[in-house]
Amino acid sequence: MINKVIIVGNLGNDPEIRNLENGAKVARISVATNENYQDKNGEWQTLTEWHNVVAWRRLADSAEKNLKKGSMVYVEGKITTRKWQDQNGQDRYMTEVVARLLRSLDRKESSGSGMRNNFPTAGDEFPAPKVANMAPTGNAPASNNKPPVADNDDLPF
Repeated sequence: MINKVIIVGNLGNDPEIRNLENGAKVARISVATNENYQDKNGEWQTLTEWHNVVAWRRLADSAEKNLKKGSMVYVEGKITTRKWQDQNGQDRYMTEVVARLLRSLDRKESSGSGMRNNFPTAGDEFPAPKVANMAPTGNAPASNNKPPVADNDDLPF
């Protein structure tokens, strides 16, 4: 199963930064994405969607240093939903994106080379979690230790 979202949009406010008792830093940002379409009268309309994004630790540090209201940002992460009860005992829910990768796309002048490339790189990502060794089961025929080759027809996309 896959839970992955990519958002490219603009910050609605400066990042909200908190330091927790355990020393962890968390940043909350609100990112706007726009979709343009023509209505039935042929007029162009813009639909703005707001996304709540949470960044932890190193990404929160980066958000605090590099982002501000209006910044264009690339966010890659997963969608989560939190549940809590308000003062009246009513269940409340919030859907948010927990960032795994966060990068400013604002253009910055760099000495002598014009514009800097601000697109995400592998170094912006947290290390991938280690995956358990996928040893063949007793039902699979031995294949002289070569890894299986994926058949493109078996891919889910």
